[in-house]
Amino acid sequence: MKQYEFNGKFYELVFDENCFDYDNIKTYITDYFNNFDYIFGDFSSDKVRLKGFYDSKHKNVKNYNDIQFLENYRKEYCNYGAKTFLLKKVREFLD
Repeated sequence: MKQYEFNGKFYELVFDENCFDYDNIKTYITDYFNNFDYIFGDFSSDKVRLKGFYDSKHKNVKNYNDIQFLENYRKEYCNYGAKTFLLKKVREFLD
């Protein structure tokens, strides 16, 4: 599976509804997302929204950012028919 680097962390693309563009997305992923295990993106009106999620076993997980509730988030907060993608952190960059 192809890996992408953002801020010294590597991610795999778990799913993509034909909207993930690395060069575009890398401008939006800031160090705010460094602690999250997943980055979910949705496109609506040609704008991207990003949300961080944790693995269910992560010490900082809450109901609103537990990856287990991703489908609920998609139904409740994303526009109908919005294109989405999900990145999963796999490792940090090592010099």
